Amino acid sequence: MRTTRRQALTGAAALALAGALPRSLSAVKSSGDHPRTIRPGRLRPGDTVGLVDPASAIWEPMNVEIVEESLAALGFKTKRGANLLARRGYFAGSDEQRAADVNAMFADPQVRAIHCVRGGWGCARLLPLLDWPVIARNPKILLGYSDITALLLSLHAKTGLVTFHGPVGMSQWNPFNVSHLKRVLQDGEAVTFENLKEIDEDDDLTVVENRIQTLHPGTARGRLLGGNLTVLTSIIGSGYLPEFDGCILFLEDVEEAPYRIDRMLTQLRLAGILQKARAVIWGICSDCDPGEGFGSLTVAEVLQDHIRPLGVPAWRGAMIGHIERQFTLPVGAEVEVDASAGRIRMIEPAVG
Repeated sequence: MRTTRRQALTGAAALALAGALPRSLSAVKSSGDHPRTIRPGRLRPGDTVGLVDPASAIWEPMNVEIVEESLAALGFKTKRGANLLARRGYFAGSDEQRAADVNAMFADPQVRAIHCVRGGWGCARLLPLLDWPVIARNPKILLGYSDITALLLSLHAKTGLVTFHGPVGMSQWNPFNVSHLKRVLQDGEAVTFENLKEIDEDDDLTVVENRIQTLHPGTARGRLLGGNLTVLTSIIGSGYLPEFDGCILFLEDVEEAPYRIDRMLTQLRLAGILQKARAVIWGICSDCDPGEGFGSLTVAEVLQDHIRPLGVPAWRGAMIGHIERQFTLPVGAEVEVDASAGRIRMIEPAVG
């Protein structure tokens, strides 16, 4: 199941005006500091996974039961956040309720990993409310994508914790997703991520699905950073993003017109983020077609304008994004990429 479209992203622009940062924040990371990279502990059979919803509301309670039963089938216990099924408009409860669930899961010694049940919109509103010293003292797996990008990047920025861009609880539990979750989070493998190369012999003579296109060839090595393009650009200048110097930048999005993708990539360039990347990986932009009529660029053309001129290794089509089968990527970990092969290779395990 795919996370629905984020709502009211313009609210993130007012984040800096919503209130002062907590006084405890300076104890975690000051401006210009680079916290050392922290790997969370790996998942083991019988471990408890905390379920939280830091963004949009869950409309169907049965979906949570499916998540719990799926994790049980993988050998894990689950614990619901106290406000998991709360609702305030399109949010899963108030900002304070959602932040309290995240804080409580990090503080709970029985919880070994935290799985976001869904995305939507709302994570950025929680950032001033998170207990950063508690998070820093209790490094744990945090897994999700889409709007969860705000948490993945901010936790790494403030504490050095490696976080994980991968399926939310309400995503499909297909063999591809389960395999990557187990290899990265449970087995502690240094995984090499490559798109599937399947040929439907009934309909095709070559690979049609999950193709990549190299924008600029080459290899590079660096810290893997990125996530949802809309969410990332919405918190530029907030103090909750990591330093992008020498990073391997990966991006994806959903239901955005090409001109919006153009605008956001322009913002990344004007902010100096694009130019800092040693390589760029473009995942899938689901439902981002130009639509009917004349005059629109395509997303492929927008990438030619913004990514190819960087002259760094880059490709598009990686299995990252709002799709049924997706990688589980370690945000903040060192990787090596090959743009001609469309390959991401972890240098070392992302869990301890």
